[in-house]
Amino acid sequence: MKVTNTMTTKILLQSLLIFFLCVLQGNAQELLTLKDAVQIALENNYEIKIAENNLKIDESNVTPGNAGMLPNATASIVNNNNIQNLSQTRADGTINSLDNAKSNSLNYGLSLGWTIFDGFRMFAMRDQLSELQKLGENQLKLTIITKISDVQAAYFDLVQQQQQLSALDSTLVISNQRVSLAQNRFTIGKASRLEVLNAQVDINTDKVSLLRQKEMYANAKVLLNQILARDLTADFKVAEVFTMEKQLDFTELKVLAEKQNPEVEALIINKRIAELELKKIKSGRYPTVKVNTGYNFTDTQSSLGFTTQSAARGLNYGFSASLNLFDGFAQKRNEKIAALQIDNSSIQIEQQSLALHAQLATAYQTYTTNLELIQLEEKNEAIAKQNLDITLDKFRIGTITTLEFRTAQLNYVNATVRYSNSQFQAKLSEIALRELAGNLNF
Repeated sequence: MKVTNTMTTKILLQSLLIFFLCVLQGNAQELLTLKDAVQIALENNYEIKIAENNLKIDESNVTPGNAGMLPNATASIVNNNNIQNLSQTRADGTINSLDNAKSNSLNYGLSLGWTIFDGFRMFAMRDQLSELQKLGENQLKLTIITKISDVQAAYFDLVQQQQQLSALDSTLVISNQRVSLAQNRFTIGKASRLEVLNAQVDINTDKVSLLRQKEMYANAKVLLNQILARDLTADFKVAEVFTMEKQLDFTELKVLAEKQNPEVEALIINKRIAELELKKIKSGRYPTVKVNTGYNFTDTQSSLGFTTQSAARGLNYGFSASLNLFDGFAQKRNEKIAALQIDNSSIQIEQQSLALHAQLATAYQTYTTNLELIQLEEKNEAIAKQNLDITLDKFRIGTITTLEFRTAQLNYVNATVRYSNSQFQAKLSEIALRELAGNLNF
């Protein structure tokens, strides 16, 4: 009896020591909340930064000048110099000749050209640039939603890994108790050496499982740090439990998805861009009218000739108009192709909408199933814990075999892992539904 009390005290001290070490280690780590993780990703993630820069490019392109609505002003200067051996025979028979005769011509001035009508092409171009900006905004939104989804999935995977690590820590404590009890029983002659060896084999198996779980936990941390675009070695801890929201409503999700799903929105914008492209092509059926003006200076000098020097300055202005009369039916062909592109855009919208509804239906079915599994696995874990407690008490007094005890121990570990995994899978389903609905944000 004295040996048993001593052994129990030793086990209790070991358990307390492990507990305090875990507490100290936990306090030394940063507590990373889900909200903080999402905020860090929004600030640091490389793909989001690239999408933001692409949007700035699209915004910079939305200008009247880029659409061809503004005039072009040009300043020019041309200076030509010649040195030639010249010979001239005039009408009266006089011959003039000069070696190394110099001549130069200087022209400079300002010119202004403006297309005042091009069949409304410039207006279609302006609207198309605006739609491209909307497409960039949509791409940024899609990138942000995707990254938030990745962050949440990686975060809750860590929660799951952390829970499983805790379960394996607990079972290792129990296995230590089993080894101590088996050794004690062998010492007083109530058990064989085989029981001690079996207990030692099982505790080594538990240590291997614990090491593997620690490896998975560490790798999951690296993955989350990578998504957050921060130091990969940054140490932290996550929430200990899953935070499940109230059950999502399928009808509400469907309405949201039809209104704001980024992929469907992108296809609608692309259809509008295709319609504007057709409008630009149809502008080729109208005339193009341009006006031009300018002010030029000219200075010419020549060593030989009737005029050795001349200078001029003045204003010039005018207009030009052109109309395509025949281009080998290229205009008709381009309009037909553009119309087919619009038709393809409509088909893609219908296709994506159907695919979206199918994804929502299957994801929601998975979601409801996982919610039911959570309740079932929670009950299984409670039953397995109760069974383990009873089995441990019986094992202490020697009324059950080591095999029965090991079975109860593994049943509890497996039930804990399944309960944690069911919560994780339900959370993934919830994230997927909100991502499809386009409202995965904080």
